[in-house]
Amino acid sequence: MNSLLRVSVLSLLAFATTAGSAYGDATALPRQGSCPSNYYSSGDYCVPNAGARPAIPRIGSCPSHYYSSGNYCVATDVGGPHAMPRHGSCPSGYYASGDYCVANR
Repeated sequence: MNSLLRVSVLSLLAFATTAGSAYGDATALPRQGSCPSNYYSSGDYCVPNAGARPAIPRIGSCPSHYYSSGNYCVATDVGGPHAMPRHGSCPSGYYASGDYCVANR
């Protein structure tokens, strides 16, 4: 992934992951192509339907407890752990999973 695209994806991911709480909230996120499973397009955003699982923009492979859905990673369950882009070591309470830090359960 080129540097500019990676920075853009990381910026969008930072926005998406700070919009919800640490566990389980599905929130609107910037649209990148087709919306993930159980989300619908509204302007430049993907908005979750009732009961949607948390989703984050995908950077390479999805972290543990998430599966790939187009340009997104979707939590495997409704109360999925918070995930955010990894920049070096993960903070306390998180573990590294590819390019992400995932909250311990």
